[in-house]
Amino acid sequence: MAWQPQLVRSVDAAGNPTASLGHTLVDDYLEFVAARCRPNTLLATAYDLKVFFSVVPKEPADVVTADVFAFITAQKKPRRGPKVVRLEDGEAGLSARTIKRRLASISGLFGYLMTRDDLAVNRNPVPTGLANRRRSGNRGAPLMRTPRTLPRVLGPAEVETVLGAVNTARDRAMVLAMLLGGLRRCEVLGLRLGDLSPGERRVFISEGKGGHQRLIPVSAQFFSAVGDYLDRERPPVSHDRLFVVLRGPTRGRPLSADGLDEILDGIRKRTGLPKLTCHQLRHTCLTRLREAGMALEAVQAQAGHRSIESTRIYIHLANSWLVEQYLQASAAIDADRVED
Repeated sequence: MAWQPQLVRSVDAAGNPTASLGHTLVDDYLEFVAARCRPNTLLATAYDLKVFFSVVPKEPADVVTADVFAFITAQKKPRRGPKVVRLEDGEAGLSARTIKRRLASISGLFGYLMTRDDLAVNRNPVPTGLANRRRSGNRGAPLMRTPRTLPRVLGPAEVETVLGAVNTARDRAMVLAMLLGGLRRCEVLGLRLGDLSPGERRVFISEGKGGHQRLIPVSAQFFSAVGDYLDRERPPVSHDRLFVVLRGPTRGRPLSADGLDEILDGIRKRTGLPKLTCHQLRHTCLTRLREAGMALEAVQAQAGHRSIESTRIYIHLANSWLVEQYLQASAAIDADRVED
C-alpha cells in the first residue's frame, strides 16, 4: 500500500510549531528544519513535501529523477482550464516560482538523507539543471526558469483609500509599519514593545527573514498610530508582543498571520482593491523611498535584503528616477549633436 502523507501541525512543550507527515524519515527532516529555520519555512517545507509525495506515492529511497520530472509536469497542468492563464507569465498551472520552491524543498530532503550514514540514499533525484550540448564550462540551463516580474505598487490616492478603510488604530499602525517602514508581514507580527524607540523613531527588527536582525528608521506617523493603539485599544496582557487580538475569546493573545490576513481581507473588500497584499504595501514603501532619491544600498538596509540584487528591482519600479536619468542622458546626447 502506497504511503499517503498527512500534514499534522502542532506545537511542542516550549510553544514552538512542529509539523509531521507520518513518515519517519520525512518527519526527521522536518524536525531538522524546525531547529534551523523560521516557522513559516517549516510549514512551507512540510506542505511542499506533502504535495510531492501525494503526486509521487513512493518511499523516499525509491524516488528517481523521472519522478521529479513527472511532478513538474503535473504542477504545470492547468488549474482552472487551459484558457485561463496568468497575465504576468502566460502560464495556466502553478507559477514557476512556486514549483521552484517545491523543488528546493524536495532537494533539501534528499540532501539531508544523503548525509545520514544509516540510509541507502546516495543520490539526489532533483537535478541542478539541464545539460547543454556544448560542454565548454557552461553550467547548463536551469531546471526551472522564473520570470522577473515587477510587483505592482499603490498610487497616492490608493494609499489614502487604504488608510481610510482601516477600522482600528492597531490596524492603522500595522499598515503604516509596512507602508512607511517596509516591514514584512512576519516582521510586523513579531514586533515587541521593547523593539520600539519612539524618541529616535527607530524600530528593531528582531525576527527578520532568515533570522536576521536590523535597526531601521520609521516615520513619526507610525509611532503616533502605535501610541493611539496603546492608549485606547490594547488590553492588559502578560506578554510583550505589540499587536494583539482586540476582541473575542482570544482577546489579548498575539495576533496571528491568519488574523492579519483577515484584517487585510476586510480592507480589500472595503476599498475595492482585490489584489492588495502585505507584500504590496512593503513594495510601495521601498519604491517610494527609491523614487525620493534614497541610495540603493540604503534601501537594501531598510528592506533587510541579504543581496543588493534583490534591491535592484526598485531601480525599475522608481519611474521618476528613470525619467530623470533618461532626461539627463538625452540632454547630453542633444548637446553633443548641436556641437557637431
